[in-house]
Amino acid sequence: MAKPVVGFRLGDVLRLRKPHPCGGYEWRVVRLGADLGLECLTCHRRVLLERREVEKRLKAFVSRGPEAGAGELESAE
Repeated sequence: MAKPVVGFRLGDVLRLRKPHPCGGYEWRVVRLGADLGLECLTCHRRVLLERREVEKRLKAFVSRGPEAGAGELESAE
């Protein structure tokens, strides 16, 4: 049975299972797509990881980013 897809948003703060070499566990989502761009909140290093890899390493959402809605798209035009 297939696992449900995790809905990531820009600005989400994630806690991953293993620490970054700097010792930080928390990451902010800065890019969405097939690969996710993550920024370490301790040392501010940025990495690209496959979405599937992030889903495997994800322990918890610390905070969620703003939800993208249709109203935001209209106001941007």
